[in-house]
Amino acid sequence: MEIEAKLSPEAGQLLADLRKNYQVELEPLNIREHQLHLLQVSDLSSLLGDRDPFEDVTGFPFWVKVWEAALVLADFMAAQPPEPDGRVLELGAGLGLPGLAAAAAGHRVTLSDYEPHILDFQRVSAAASGVDQQVEHLLLDWLHPPELPQFTTIIGAEVLFREEFFTPLLELMEKFLARGGSIYLAHDIRRQSMSPFLSRAEKEKRFNIAISRRRMQSNDSEHTIILSRLQKNQV
Repeated sequence: MEIEAKLSPEAGQLLADLRKNYQVELEPLNIREHQLHLLQVSDLSSLLGDRDPFEDVTGFPFWVKVWEAALVLADFMAAQPPEPDGRVLELGAGLGLPGLAAAAAGHRVTLSDYEPHILDFQRVSAAASGVDQQVEHLLLDWLHPPELPQFTTIIGAEVLFREEFFTPLLELMEKFLARGGSIYLAHDIRRQSMSPFLSRAEKEKRFNIAISRRRMQSNDSEHTIILSRLQKNQV
């Protein structure tokens, strides 16, 4: 409640409005030396049920959960020094943890997703974490993207889950990534759509790809997260 009391009137009203439809709490999260306060749904079972997000992606509300891949990407971004004129775009940001961690580390960040209420979760978290001056929020439909400036870094955690979005996503990345920039994608190794997407990106000679594995413990189980770096093929 102490954090809530410090919210601006605008952020406080957003929080009140979200509580009309969701059971939510501002949860503290430490990412390296930064403490963030992330607005999360406290009763996930009412939204997620018993569906397996690695088997049945139809209608699964990916935005509502802090995925292990998002924690790995947040840790990675918090360790990256900001570039003087750099800009970070998080695609399919959901609750926006990686982007908020990047903002806490000094990056200018745009968090994007496809529904207004998701952006409202992000706005409350950014305000509670004290990074709202460095964060913008963008409604972004991958099939019909608006005109935007280019970004030096594009990031995404658990965004490769539907094959029909592969081509629009590749086109969006090519359009919005600045020359010499990098894309970082984090996905659980169980995400079966990850390999086909990366193969398509490489075969079509759009990007050079480097991959590393990160292991982490969560809820008494070990997770293997694939962190991929994509850079435009300039040849």
